[in-house]
Amino acid sequence: MTSRSILRTALAAALSVAFVHAQPSSHNVTKADVDKWMKELSNWGRWGNDDQIGTVNLITPAKRKQAAALVKEGISVSLARLTETEKAVDNENPFRLEMNWTGANTPGQFSLDTLHVLYHGFAHTHMDALCHMFYEGKMYNGFSKDVVTDQGSSQNGIQNFKNGIVTRGILMDIPALKGVPYLEPKTPIYPEDLVAWEKKAGVKVGPGDVIFIRTGRWARREAKGPWNVGEESAGLHASTMKWVHERDVAMVGSDAASDVMPSMVDGVVQPIHQLLLVAMGTPIFDNCDLEAISAECARRKRWSFLLTASPIPVKNGTGSPLNPIATF
Repeated sequence: MTSRSILRTALAAALSVAFVHAQPSSHNVTKADVDKWMKELSNWGRWGNDDQIGTVNLITPAKRKQAAALVKEGISVSLARLTETEKAVDNENPFRLEMNWTGANTPGQFSLDTLHVLYHGFAHTHMDALCHMFYEGKMYNGFSKDVVTDQGSSQNGIQNFKNGIVTRGILMDIPALKGVPYLEPKTPIYPEDLVAWEKKAGVKVGPGDVIFIRTGRWARREAKGPWNVGEESAGLHASTMKWVHERDVAMVGSDAASDVMPSMVDGVVQPIHQLLLVAMGTPIFDNCDLEAISAECARRKRWSFLLTASPIPVKNGTGSPLNPIATF
């Protein structure tokens, strides 16, 4: 080996070591960082001072047409978890079906039921409206938390999305990236993981897209049983939010609540929720079941699809149960 080759090898090794040592520093996020990002990543006023749909504005008519063109086979796959009706450590408020008229007691030709559900939490597939979270007394676009009363929220309510979500959906299958069936609780997902998945899947996230982050939560639950997802969950690390903002993502979904739990940011319980809902005005899909879509995407080697989702337009509601649909 020549002296030049030795020098080149030594330099490469030094750079490699330097990279390894430098990389984790971007993962050391503090409350001060999150507070700074609340301003730097803010979309307040971007679509006007009265805007109440945030980054869903990025789903333009042209974007919907492009997404519709993704349909080649006409095959649809649900991204919703079948309603959880049994109480468990990750489901403190089961979905309850109360029968009003049954086949035995109906006074006429119909059966009737009443549905009861506290859908926020870690069990039921739902969409968070932009009034769901506050920071320093404000919600998205500067509306005061005081507008949320016993009658609901007069600003940023779920009814603003009554026309539905129709755009390109992208599955970001992090267990598949790492060659495992599921991520273990408390596993953080970093920006470089999202970039690596784009490269592996051959798809680049762009304006108006909805990304779904698969951690394999439901596969792990099937294999090992339920656990307290609110305390220990794989999910996005706070450092991913600059990437999400730069890509102009319209919405973020996951098979848990998007945030890695614990958050790894002292003093901030759920920085992903806070930055998305309050600063960026980015609604969230929580507790999606991404197992079927993972299998379908892998079979096709195609991780983008037409996404449609229709929240119940409850006036002044903080969110809605729903059934997102992927169509290939």
